[in-house]
Amino acid sequence: MKYTIIRNDGEEDDITSQSFETYDDAYEILEEVYGDICCSDADYQDRPYYEIIDLKEKLE
Repeated sequence: MKYTIIRNDGEEDDITSQSFETYDDAYEILEEVYGDICCSDADYQDRPYYEIIDLKEKLE
């Protein structure tokens, strides 16, 4: 199964143009993006919201 990352706002960027062999590989990319944010003082409005999906879902 292959995975991709999508943005909830529908925009494309360097992250959404990639595909991953495993869910964990995709998760590692998002961990790099969000890993420096502390949940208690995060301002998520400055960053897009990403979701990992199976590539089959994107094609449907």
